[in-house]
Formats: sequence, structure tokens, C-alpha cells
Amino acid sequence: MTDLSHISIFEGLPDAELSALQDLCITRTYPKNTVIINEGDQANAMFICTSGKVKVYVSDENGREFVLNSMGPGEYFGELSLLDDETRSASVITTDKSTFSILYKEDFSKVVINHPDIALVLLRNLAARIRKLTENVKTLALQDVYGRIRKTLMDLSIDKDGETVIEEKLTQQDIANRIGSSREMVARILKDLATGGYIEIERKQFRLLKKLPESY
Repeated sequence: MTDLSHISIFEGLPDAELSALQDLCITRTYPKNTVIINEGDQANAMFICTSGKVKVYVSDENGREFVLNSMGPGEYFGELSLLDDETRSASVITTDKSTFSILYKEDFSKVVINHPDIALVLLRNLAARIRKLTENVKTLALQDVYGRIRKTLMDLSIDKDGETVIEEKLTQQDIANRIGSSREMVARILKDLATGGYIEIERKQFRLLKKLPESY
């Protein structure tokens, strides 16, 4: 089970409150390519990823997807269900076999009665998360396609064994879905970055060889 003290939305909670919430969580494991949440479903639980990976996305009436985020261990989704009665605003699917600690709204509401500070901490941490989401929306609205690709690659990259890599396997369509562009435009920019010696792509795995240029 995930240690809730390491989950950002619960940061700042005293041990007693963390323990009360920890006792309510149940553990579930799902195979790869399992839809955990459907956009529009009634929301009743928060999910904390213990292992594996998921993709968060929305889709239109034509089935076209826009990827909002990818998440792994220590990250969470569905947290708004603890505070309101609205339906799910996005869908979530596992991209690997994944295990979650699940906190149901009904249980959460009961524990908050005895530990009201939990709600205050939750609201404060949600405000910080909303600010971050606002920055992401600003990027989509104000940056050109290259700027969005650059930000996506940099946000996903990590330092590993002396190299800058993206561990998640990404197709050109995956990137296009994340930034709201066409696959063809993404393909052209990635090709130019590879030709310029900025990135290397092998079997959908990216290596960033040097700092990406500020503009295209």
C-alpha cells in the first residue's frame, strides 16, 4: 500500500490524520489496457498509483483523443470526487499492469467529520495543483507547436546513467494527442531535431542529446 505521507495532495497532514486515511484505502490491481475511469461516469473514489502507469485523456464525439497526462507510482487522479458530486471529467486507462490504493468518497466523508483539518489541507494542496494545470493550459494557448513539443519532451525527460532519456515509449501520435496537433507536424519537427543532433529515437524511446533550441 502507498505511504500517503509521500502523496502531494496529503502533504502537511499530521500522522494521526494520515493514519486515519491510510486505514480506509483498499488495494486493487488491473491488467494493461484496462479503462479504470470513463469520462462522464459518476465519481466516487480517488486512485493513487502504487505501481504501473496510466494515461489520462478526453475524447470527442468522433473518438478523437487528447491526452492530458501520463501518471506513474506516487501520482493520483480522481481526487475531485472526494469533494463534489460531479461526473468524471476525463477517462483513465492503464498502459502497464497497475496497482492502486483507492479511497472512496463515502469513507473519506466519514473520517473528515472526526478530522476536519484533512479537508483544509486537501483544499490548499488542490489549489497548488490547479495553478500548475493553469500553467499547462497557458502553454497550449500561447506556444506554437514546436514550443509544445519542446515542453513535453523536457517535462517527460529524466537523467539516467549519465543520459537524458524519456522512459515512457512515445509514438508520434502520442505526442500529437498530448499537444493538440497533427501527427504529420510532430513527425516533421522530430525529424528536424534528430537531423540536428538534438534527439535520438529508437523503438519509441527518446534520448535528448543536448539542450533543445528555444525556437524552431
